[in-house]
Amino acid sequence: MRHLVESPTPWALPVFCLGEFVRVVTHPRVFDPPSTMEEALAALEAFLASPSVRLLLPGEQFAALLLRCLHESGARGNMTFDAQIATLCREQGIDRILTEDRDFARFPSLKTVLLSNPLE
Repeated sequence: MRHLVESPTPWALPVFCLGEFVRVVTHPRVFDPPSTMEEALAALEAFLASPSVRLLLPGEQFAALLLRCLHESGARGNMTFDAQIATLCREQGIDRILTEDRDFARFPSLKTVLLSNPLE
């Protein structure tokens, strides 16, 4: 992430990921020890301060595209969050997602690029 944040390469961050980032990095069952709230917020501020970042916000077509994505992918439960991200990316013309979550392969509109191989 540091390389991405500091590089001139354009990248985007779905608005839904802001809260999810804080939820994950401060969760004591995910990280031992978890990040403090101050650390999590400082990381978010660094992400958003990147000169090459674009914050993705839902547009007018988001709701209709989300319904279609949920229907086509069969996403339910926790996967609905991933469907929101996939839909937002699709709506905004993003075709690749950098993630550690292999579940995004369920959404054919996105090419999944695993964090272990970000130059793919």
